[in-house]
Parts: sequence; structure tokens; C-alpha cells
Amino acid sequence: MLRYALRRIPTAVLTCVVASIGIFWLVQLLPGSPVAMVLGEQATPESVAALEAEAGLDRPFVVQYFDWIGGLLTGDLGVSYVSRLPIADLVGPAVGATLELALASLLVTVVVGLALGITGAVARRRPATVAYRLISAIGFGVPEYVVGVLLVFVFAVTLRTLPAGGRVPLLEDPGTGVQHLVLPAIALSVHSAIVVGRFLETALNQQMDEEYLDTARAKGASRRRVLWRHALPNALPSVVTVIGLRIGHLLGGVVVIETIFAWPGLGTVLVNAVSSRDYLLVQDLVLISVAVFIVVQVGSDLLHAALDPRVRLEA
Repeated sequence: MLRYALRRIPTAVLTCVVASIGIFWLVQLLPGSPVAMVLGEQATPESVAALEAEAGLDRPFVVQYFDWIGGLLTGDLGVSYVSRLPIADLVGPAVGATLELALASLLVTVVVGLALGITGAVARRRPATVAYRLISAIGFGVPEYVVGVLLVFVFAVTLRTLPAGGRVPLLEDPGTGVQHLVLPAIALSVHSAIVVGRFLETALNQQMDEEYLDTARAKGASRRRVLWRHALPNALPSVVTVIGLRIGHLLGGVVVIETIFAWPGLGTVLVNAVSSRDYLLVQDLVLISVAVFIVVQVGSDLLHAALDPRVRLEA
């Protein structure tokens, strides 16, 4: 296991380095100047040059990159070009909100995905199978932002049972916090839950056709016991990797969902940073998202390897 981990970690670090270079380069290509945005249209060339020098934007590309990375490695996220506030103060409160939404969405994804996958594998009656396929097809084809708008229309506007947006921290008021969390968590997780369910269904059907399960059936094991006792444990390791990949999808979708539900998380901060051309804040947020995704992928791969020794032997 240690040998497998030592092979995966250097690749992850190299990916982060390459991603940081790409992010920094692409942000530099964005049109407009953050300094001009701060000073306004009446800014003189002298004032723009002075503020660029203060922010370090007049230095060579390579110097700016290493200053940025060096600051991140030491915990210094820098100062916002627009608000002139430490970026850590802007990002800190939003981290908790996004983490809360992401964990709730991941929980819904896992629970609903496992339920759908097992239902699809055991459903033998045609009406149940048709209903399952129809629900999966609709949920898979509808974009997250459409799901979010529909949920708001049905539960907030029509039924008036849940709030349309905003956030109340769970630690401050668990009851009200859950009410605000339900709709965005469902909207963010619908697509991922269906993907996990379909993958689990396929994995279970493949396991059910294996010869070792024929032996279990020959010994008198029921279909339910074969599924839960033998097929499901052997299908779960590969599903863990799929769930890890879907976390990346959740991180990408959180920007849209937070905007729809006025959720004060990192996605909202990122949208505001892009619109105001706060390039340093954009760089920090995108690189943090990439790093979190890579860490999650490595963690899911290690968990997969722990559950399935064949992965370690093939590495």
C-alpha cells in the first residue's frame, strides 16, 4: 500500500505544479486591467503605473509566478486588487459555506446513488424497471441549473415549504440551516447520484454473472443474499473511484448552484472576482479548487487500492 501511495503522490504534485502554471498564464491573458478597474475611467497613466508597481504587476511573468506560489505555500494568499483586503479574509467565511454544501451534496449523491444502483440491479418486474430507467434518463439529461430553478419554483414559490435561497449556518440554527440547505444540495447532487447509480448497477450486473456467484447459488443462497453478501462488496471498490470523480463535478457545479440559491460560498466569491477582474483572487480560488480535486482523487484511489488488492498488485 505504501509503495502504491508513493507512486501516486509525486504525480499529484506534478499535476498541481502544471495546473498552477496554466492557471497563472491563462489569467494573465484575460482582457482588462484590475488596476484600471479599481481606479476607474478617469485614472491617469501615472496613477495606473504606480498602483501596478505597488501590486507587483510590472514585474516579469516568471517573478510574479514564483512570488504568487511562494506566498501560497507559506499561507499568504495575497491582497485583493479591488477591495485591498487580505484574500484570506474574503475566502475564509466562504470556505465553510461551500464545504457545508459540498458535504451535504456528497451525502445525497452516495445515498441516492447506491439506492438507485441496487434498485436497478434487483428490479425484475417490467413496470419497476421502466420507471427506474425513465427517472434516470430525465435526471441525467436535465442540467443542474434547470433542476435548481425547478426546485425553487415548486418548493419555494408554489408550495412555500422551503426557502428560495440564502444560508443559515448549521451550527447556529440546525433546523433553519437544514431548510436552506436541502434545495441546493439536491440540485447539485442529482446528476452525480444518477451517474453513481448507473455505474453501480453495471458493476453489480457484472458481478452477478461471475462464476463464483454460481457456486453460491448452487449452495442455496438466495438472490438477495448473493447481492448483499457477495456482489455488492466486490462492486463497491470501483464505485469509490467514480464517487471521487463526481466530487470534481460537484466542485464545478457549485458555482452555478451557489449563484441560483444566493449561497455565500466560494462559487459566489469567484463569480464576483471574475466580474471585477480581481485576478489574484481568481488565481487563488481556481488553484485551490484544482488542488482539492487532486487530493480527493488521490484519496479515492488509495481507498480503492485498500479495498481491492488487485489495484496495488497491478501498479
